[in-house]
Amino acid sequence: MSMLVKITLATALILSIVLPLFVFAMGEKTKGRYKTALSINVLLFFGTLIFSSVLMFQGQSYAAEAAGASSSVAGMGYLAAALSTGLACIGGGIAVSAAASAALGAISEDGSILGKSLIFVGLAEGVCLYGLIISFMILGKL
Repeated sequence: MSMLVKITLATALILSIVLPLFVFAMGEKTKGRYKTALSINVLLFFGTLIFSSVLMFQGQSYAAEAAGASSSVAGMGYLAAALSTGLACIGGGIAVSAAASAALGAISEDGSILGKSLIFVGLAEGVCLYGLIISFMILGKL
């Protein structure tokens, strides 16, 4: 693929993110306009991403055949490590947001329960560490 096509696709991806949010920022900020701008943003971004994937992967695959199956196994291992860390952190973030907001509300009413509430927030953060440990174990096997 030529350099001009790559630059065009990169520009299209950047514009698909920036343009809907810029249009939203220039107008009246309502909930309906925000949802519309966000849905247009997602549609443009993933549309451009799919289109560019089709353009990038339409070629000969002789390099992949020459690398053999070990390259595919290593790639899947890296993907598994990234997914275990990423999904664990997303789950941990959701848990921390719920636990921390409840803890702040409880502490504002009774300051003596600070230690107990910090334990629950720390347990929610532990989910992220477990995902990171699993990804290190996966990477150790590659």
